[in-house]
Amino acid sequence: MASPNLSSVLNFFQSELSEEEQNALAQEVMLMVLARATSADTNIKDVEIEKVREVLKDHLNVDYEAADVRVAANSELYMNTPLKKYLRFRAIKMRTEDKVETVQALAEVINVDGRVSSLEIDFFNDVAEALALTPAEIMGLNQEVSVRGS
Repeated sequence: MASPNLSSVLNFFQSELSEEEQNALAQEVMLMVLARATSADTNIKDVEIEKVREVLKDHLNVDYEAADVRVAANSELYMNTPLKKYLRFRAIKMRTEDKVETVQALAEVINVDGRVSSLEIDFFNDVAEALALTPAEIMGLNQEVSVRGS
């Protein structure tokens, strides 16, 4: 029986991620969220898969095959770890702008077929909550920082 190695978990919480690691994390999360969104209403449509591929290309400049998106949508990860738990763990280290971009990309995917179901809305809200985003952040509203005397 393998003994658990907590050092990697502690390392995740204690260390700062490099720019490359931040980018890889953002890419992983966006792929998993968008792929999973295709099955949020329990009916994976080809138009949704193609939209995910398009959005990933636009946002990440990465070409994914339809099969890659389908595999991510049906990943065993979700059998072992619920999506919200996975996202909460990842969100701790993510840059706010990457979380916002992921949720905004999710909105693009959800709207692809011209209708949004209550299951898709619930999925969107669950993702936004798990990523600890505020409505203002999702809308792209940033507080202006002022310095006294300037």
